[in-house]
Amino acid sequence: MTETMTGAQAVVRSLEELGITDIFGLPGGAILPTYDPLMDSKKIRHVLVRHEQGAGHAAEGYASATGKLGVCIATSGPGATNLVTPIADAHMDSVPLLAITGQVNSHAIGTDAFQEADIVGITMPITKHSFLVTNANDIPAVISAAVELATSGRPGPVLVDITKDAQNQKFEFSWPPKRDILPGYKPVTHPHGRQVEAAAELILASEKPMLYVGGGVIRAEAHQELARLAEITGAPVTTTLMARGAFPDTHPQHLGMPGMHGTVPAVTGLQKADLLITLGARFDDRVTGEVSSFAPGAKVIHVDIDPAEIGKVRHADVPIVGDAKVVIAMLNAELEKRLAGKKPDYSDWWQFIEGLKTRYPLGYQDQEDGTLAPQWVIKRIGEMTGPEGIFAAGVGQHQMWSAQFIDYDRPNSWLNSGGAGTMGYSVPAAMGAKVGEPDRDVWAIDGDGCFQMTNQELATCVINNIPIKVAIINNSSLGMVRQWQTLFYNSRYSNTDLHTGTDTQMVPDFVKLGESYGCLSIRATNEKEAEQAIKLALETNDRPVVIDFIVGRDAMVWPMVPAGVSNDAVQYARDARPVWEGDE
Repeated sequence: MTETMTGAQAVVRSLEELGITDIFGLPGGAILPTYDPLMDSKKIRHVLVRHEQGAGHAAEGYASATGKLGVCIATSGPGATNLVTPIADAHMDSVPLLAITGQVNSHAIGTDAFQEADIVGITMPITKHSFLVTNANDIPAVISAAVELATSGRPGPVLVDITKDAQNQKFEFSWPPKRDILPGYKPVTHPHGRQVEAAAELILASEKPMLYVGGGVIRAEAHQELARLAEITGAPVTTTLMARGAFPDTHPQHLGMPGMHGTVPAVTGLQKADLLITLGARFDDRVTGEVSSFAPGAKVIHVDIDPAEIGKVRHADVPIVGDAKVVIAMLNAELEKRLAGKKPDYSDWWQFIEGLKTRYPLGYQDQEDGTLAPQWVIKRIGEMTGPEGIFAAGVGQHQMWSAQFIDYDRPNSWLNSGGAGTMGYSVPAAMGAKVGEPDRDVWAIDGDGCFQMTNQELATCVINNIPIKVAIINNSSLGMVRQWQTLFYNSRYSNTDLHTGTDTQMVPDFVKLGESYGCLSIRATNEKEAEQAIKLALETNDRPVVIDFIVGRDAMVWPMVPAGVSNDAVQYARDARPVWEGDE
């Protein structure tokens, strides 16, 4: 059955048919035709943001918290280019995102028309695919294909750019659309059985294996299969920044996070391992350090749905292309068959690991000036909120402390900009997460620098009854940059003082700023005030809460592996390296 409608009406109807219930956006001239029928939709909730970057990050947060597709919408030119940062962010972190943008009339393309930008060309390197639609007849098929592209295989962002005349054009709409747009797109989800057998053989021959778990396990919803694999093998587990929550932090086999600011047991475990069972991870530079010296004695099993990632950074002895959920389930079955109820003996390996855990636990020092320790603040937020909460962080010191000091016992509870490292991610991402998971407590843990990038979305939260909780870890600085200046630039603090904390001009005053938006706003300068503020925030669900935690500016993130050097150079405190057996 067909129905006559405009291209704009087809955009809305296609989204409805595909089960989209929430979108984030901001109208403008080139997308106005679509905003008109959107107003009449009974199935789609549109959240009006205050900046298009906020729309993109909100869609990311929604997707990361729910596992569903995030959708954002913007107009042409600067509206579309304001989506570039969240699109790049989603691309780096494999977040399923659909960005719909308006474009100038098709006859005006290439004339430098008002608010024209080649957003398809701009975003082509940072999307799975970008579509330009100039004919209304193509809209249903393109949007259907875009949703499939964004959510299947390795998830990621897809952009659909629709000219204004295509939105206004009338045509005969029918659903489902005939689709032959992507004949070559066939993601491999089921692995080759022989590779799974080879992986099982390597695991059983190993004496010092490590489960190196990346964000792909969360995207594949493979956490249960991972838990079973850990149980079968008894091997230590490390979860990357993007994989926090894929394996419970409270599990005795979990060593924490690897990488530049990873725990000593996780970093050293990878270095000393004879086998890396790499699941949905991509050997990121922040994990490997100097690649040539990373896990030098280890063979590699590499499981990834994206064949381009396998062998890109580190040679894989057993490459396995496939969906992590399917692959791990098959590997579990193969191991169970071969082990017949027995467990591999890794007792010597675990003795070494437990020694590391005892000697080099994750910790921090109180601030000498009596100010709040940021690590303590973040740890208390996690403890008082509990495992059902959702925590979104910006980028920098507060991001690392949030990854380190909050226990994540379930997937989709930790949202952050891992690959791109985007300032301004946290507040809109938390907003999107709260829309997708309204019954959970959602925290935006942000720095005073990051917060100033997108804090205008507090207005969106107030107007739309999205009661997120914002913890500003206010050290009056661009904290991570300042840390590097302290360590590597002789404490020359070039342009990192933001003047937002105690004994400064407090520009802006975050409490006054929060109040101006209609948020409950609190300042905490000591542990008693901080506890009270967190408690009040958790009790408040009728509006957003902003807490300005004044913390010490000299606090640093430890452990640390300096950029570009071997992970063997890990320091658990300033000028303090672990001592290994035989090195004393």
